[in-house]
Amino acid sequence: MTHPPALVVMGVSGSGKSTVGAAIAQRLRVPFADADDFHPSANIAKMSAGQPLDDDDRHPWLDAIGAWLAEHADGGVMSCSALRRRYRDQLRQHLPGVTFLHLHGSREVIARRQASRPGHFMPASLLTSQFATLEPLAPDESGLVIDVDQDIDAIVQTYVDHLNQES
Repeated sequence: MTHPPALVVMGVSGSGKSTVGAAIAQRLRVPFADADDFHPSANIAKMSAGQPLDDDDRHPWLDAIGAWLAEHADGGVMSCSALRRRYRDQLRQHLPGVTFLHLHGSREVIARRQASRPGHFMPASLLTSQFATLEPLAPDESGLVIDVDQDIDAIVQTYVDHLNQES
């Protein structure tokens, strides 16, 4: 089984990035990291107060994530919202060959998932801003889109099958 140099599992909050990312990393036997762990405390406080981050908040956070990806150029999985093209471009500045897996789901499916995880610092009230911010992968971006309205094993298998077809 082959794997990309590095993978970012992207999508709105509640799409399953961390769960799917960890499962893919385990399946591929590569390190996993969650971008949420790279947020400075000021970002977490802002999101906990129901305020969306702005680009000034995100820039150093994305650089830290990009540095991790570059350190894991031979294999690693990062869960990160990466909602805008410019955020993905910033990550690509650190590792041009990074691949993206967009976990796509309807607002209803994502809202249902968010409701099942109480205590997370990203309140469900920010879901609208997440969908408004989301810029889907462009045709020139290396990546794959998978519907999240299925079980984790099916999502992981779809991704692994895609990898095997590309090798």
